[in-house]
Amino acid sequence: MLRKIIFTVFMCLTVLSAWAAKGDKKVRVGVFTGNGAAQTCIWETIASIQMDPDMTVQGISTSDISNGVLNNLDAIIIPGGGGTTEYMNLGGENMDRIRAFISSGKGAVGICAGAYLFTDTPNYACMHINGAKAIDIEHDNRGHGISAFSLTDEGKKLFPELAGREKSYVMYYEGPVLVKSDSIPLPYKTMATMLTDVHEEGNAPANMTNNRPFFIANEYGKGRVFSSISHPEATPGMMWMIPRMVRWTLKMPVISYSKRVVNPNLYNREILMTKADLKKEHNYYYTFLYGTPQEKIAALDWLQQCRSWEAKRWAQGLLFDSNADVRIRTAKFIAETDYLPFLNDLEAACKAERDPRTKKQMMIYLKSLKDLLPAK
Repeated sequence: MLRKIIFTVFMCLTVLSAWAAKGDKKVRVGVFTGNGAAQTCIWETIASIQMDPDMTVQGISTSDISNGVLNNLDAIIIPGGGGTTEYMNLGGENMDRIRAFISSGKGAVGICAGAYLFTDTPNYACMHINGAKAIDIEHDNRGHGISAFSLTDEGKKLFPELAGREKSYVMYYEGPVLVKSDSIPLPYKTMATMLTDVHEEGNAPANMTNNRPFFIANEYGKGRVFSSISHPEATPGMMWMIPRMVRWTLKMPVISYSKRVVNPNLYNREILMTKADLKKEHNYYYTFLYGTPQEKIAALDWLQQCRSWEAKRWAQGLLFDSNADVRIRTAKFIAETDYLPFLNDLEAACKAERDPRTKKQMMIYLKSLKDLLPAK
């Protein structure tokens, strides 16, 4: 037992020493921005990587990959959107380049559609690099919302901040239902299991998503692949899980993030969008356009409580609403949903604000949002 402990400590110190020897050189992460990658998913994935002090991040297109950008990267992330469209946009040669990139010892993370793209799913456009296949693909539009998951023992090693929790919660949005592939001998580790049954929006079969893999991870040549069917990058308090996944793919040591970044207690229950909720959510789009200040604030309250996926795209302009109370509530909405993609907008709104009371309140929310980023 003592020998095992000594060996484990030695290996940890060896890994830490190796990364320390890199000096100030940061891990370089590329997020795919080509056709098929949803703009919101791109923004949120980039923002999540910005939380890690040891990483830099850039968007990369199909032409960038063709022109050799992978030579200057350590890891690549394929974000959510549409896996088939991402496949068509990449093309066969670029997918070969990505496979060779991973095999050489680099990392790849697939999120939702990106995880789908990584699978070995029959009759689906995929890259065959994670050892899983998707089932019930005819009901891919099964629904979305804050969903529950539990970590496996392997997952607890990677996410020790959640190890003591029976359940944790992140955003799920129509991610693939995974089982082991029948055709490729590529074993994977299940890092987490989904515990929520999502099916209402698309009239999908019940009990299809629950007890299925939520996160899976596998070796690929000398490199590693991590697949997430959910969206931690779209979940306040849980965005840090994405750079942690990147760390796993590169065999980097686990580091701690600040309490402002790691906040799993924001969500302690499922919040699934129903068909009635979707209609109400859509109507709030018109509230933002034509509603009174009181109606806009009430809309923001409901949308934040229900963890609306769409509202984060609609709310940005309300930072510049003609009503001061709406501007304050919008700043609060952005800060409390950890929405870093609107950091520059909130900064600009604070700078332009002429009312002292409003400016003071908005500056508090701006500071809260900035606190998500590592100190320079």
